[in-house]
Amino acid sequence: MNRITLSPRIRITPYHASTAAAGVSDISVYNQMVMPTSYGDLKAEYDRLINGVAIWDVSVERQVQISGPDAHVATQYFTARDITNMVEGQGKYVAMCDHAGRILNDPVLMKLSGNRYWFSIADNNMLLWCKGIAAERGWDVEVIEPDVSPLAVQGPKAEDLIAELFGEHVRELKYFWFTETELDGIPLVLCRSGWSKQGGFELFLQDGSRGDDLWAKIVAAGEKYDIGPGAPNHVERVESGLLSFGGDNTPDSNPLEVGMQRYVDTDTDVEYIGKAALQAVVAAGGPERLFVGVNVAGDLTEAWPLPVRTPIMQDGQQVGTLAAIVHSHRLGRTIGLAQISRAVVEAGTMVDVQTPEGPRPATTQQLPFL
Repeated sequence: MNRITLSPRIRITPYHASTAAAGVSDISVYNQMVMPTSYGDLKAEYDRLINGVAIWDVSVERQVQISGPDAHVATQYFTARDITNMVEGQGKYVAMCDHAGRILNDPVLMKLSGNRYWFSIADNNMLLWCKGIAAERGWDVEVIEPDVSPLAVQGPKAEDLIAELFGEHVRELKYFWFTETELDGIPLVLCRSGWSKQGGFELFLQDGSRGDDLWAKIVAAGEKYDIGPGAPNHVERVESGLLSFGGDNTPDSNPLEVGMQRYVDTDTDVEYIGKAALQAVVAAGGPERLFVGVNVAGDLTEAWPLPVRTPIMQDGQQVGTLAAIVHSHRLGRTIGLAQISRAVVEAGTMVDVQTPEGPRPATTQQLPFL
């Protein structure tokens, strides 16, 4: 049995005691923080997400807050998307790139009151990146990690539960839009979002001392909906074609190679890091690789994420990398996510993928599977 040793370098979350009491069985480390990944029954957690409602500790989605007179200028420079018309209460899925156009993170960007922006980041230390560039540019901004810890409520019954707690107005929230609110004195930002395609909300707790209180209130209200604990679900996210930054992409990937074309603006007057490099990719005809699904022959028994990306071959040549492979409960077959040469994808030819149970033939398809 493998164990993770905790230390002050690996933070626990405000919901740690609650997840332990709920029976968390497996954890990982994400953004230097403990992340629950299962409560001992992956299939039950999947079924709860697809058919009911689940509560997830996703505190590892840390926030980088940009505030001050130059907040908009700085945030735009960090963001490979035109945010000129963004308004308070709105969120956008964005890419953050380096100067060569390589993707560094794929956060949800949120514009809050008080001239503040939050990047709700994936697994990479963007706080230091933003601090360093802001200082070098001489912008009048404060760049901090605020006391914010998201708690996700996901699944088809999530909206009824959240409406019961916060009021019917939450049903009108558009995806990635949010409201600054509270629950029995617990300060929150309530956002229609979450790392699944089953519908739901994220409650961005703004007082880390109230984590167990918030968990208890959600669970108590959710009993009538048969709420239970879970975590971002590996099978559902593959079925839904959701990018796992740092897992699905390679270090040299640009956002056009990971399915983010809709969320990157290259034909714009705004300036941002990596713009010239991304414009060059577009001018050259588009990305060299595509983020696609693969339909893999045969059954697969392994339920966990791959420990490493594995090669995808064709005629003895590597043409891509396999990042995830699962048995899809809803499709009844083995599927995966991969970055593969655009020429191979567009030709529609067979490839060979290296799975935990040996090499298998596979075909490609556009995402999502479902």
